[in-house]
Amino acid sequence: MQIKNIVNESNRLLAMRASIRRYDDLVKIDREEMRNILQDAMTAPSSFNLQPWRFFVFDTPESKELIKPYMMFNQLQWETSSAVIAIFGDMDSYSATEKILSANVNFSLMTEDYKTQMLEIISSYRDSYTDERLRESILLDCGFVAMQLMLSAKAYGYDTNPIGGFMRKELTQALELDEKRYIPVLLVSIGKVAEKAKDTVRFSVDDITVWR
Repeated sequence: MQIKNIVNESNRLLAMRASIRRYDDLVKIDREEMRNILQDAMTAPSSFNLQPWRFFVFDTPESKELIKPYMMFNQLQWETSSAVIAIFGDMDSYSATEKILSANVNFSLMTEDYKTQMLEIISSYRDSYTDERLRESILLDCGFVAMQLMLSAKAYGYDTNPIGGFMRKELTQALELDEKRYIPVLLVSIGKVAEKAKDTVRFSVDDITVWR
């Protein structure tokens, strides 16, 4: 075991990121900057580049009150953060296939012929997927974007806390979302740190890696 650290200084952002409990409640992130944070996070990879993540940003007193009953054990993060971001996965993300591939053609990233091939391939994959397999794929993709969101926020000078302990079904219903389509994945509180996080320990590579 060892204190969390990095080997390559270029990865300093990874060591700086920490889960924060208390934020400076006087600091508010304006929506333009929040858009930039989210846009940077959306460079995350996803299956077939279908980007199944959907964000709901609660950044006003009224909207934060809406989410409060469903946050369970994280009231301090709710109270002091600039915003709470809910990440949902969209089970209908495949419906955007044509739009995404057409954009690739418009930006000269693929040919029209290759677009046609990809449409057939993606449609074939979707037809072969059970809902359970699709759900697993979407959860994985949303995990990628969640991590990049936290790193993106840190690069803008803000801190975050991933919150898995919330009432998923009830929040989905409160937002009047289709429960069969939208998967509640994670809440992320975000703001300016007021109470620095303590150092934490990590396994060493040799503790958890098998070389074959």
